[in-house]
Amino acid sequence: MEKPPSSFVISFSIVAVLTLASFASCMAAEFNRTKKKDLKLNGRFCFLPESEAFKLGVAGIVCLIMAHIIGNTIICHTYWPKEHRKSCSVKRPLLSTTLLISWVSFGIAVAMMMGATSMSRRQEYGKGWVEGECYLVKDGVFVGAALLVLINGGSTIGSAAIGRRRRAKGPNQVHAQIG
Repeated sequence: MEKPPSSFVISFSIVAVLTLASFASCMAAEFNRTKKKDLKLNGRFCFLPESEAFKLGVAGIVCLIMAHIIGNTIICHTYWPKEHRKSCSVKRPLLSTTLLISWVSFGIAVAMMMGATSMSRRQEYGKGWVEGECYLVKDGVFVGAALLVLINGGSTIGSAAIGRRRRAKGPNQVHAQIG
């Protein structure tokens, strides 16, 4: 079996570390999010202080985006020849499936993290999150995003492993017909 080049190992180690950092940030944000007891009411107006979940959420989003960009850039430049890079067609169903899982989990995780993170900002009296109302992040939103981050990182690294294995076998293997 062909030994992977050190640049491959280093690159995907960086993707793994960024994925774990994003996961840890999401988990920490869950425990540091604004609670109902922090809500202050003044008549019909409400106030919520900024929580640590805002900074942790931003860190998680940045790490996730960096991991996704690095991972997909490496996959693209390693597994598609230069002459085929302009086309988006992938003729390997398992690789296509893992890439699809990666992109879908990335999109949902980013949307969840951005919404929850923006709700974790300071919400002044009469200037709440939306239309002057205060909103709290529900239990488990950051945890759900953290699980999607792990799915994204795993499928990105899995895509690379699948592509690498297929490339090592050769692009066009011909099998003998039986019969």
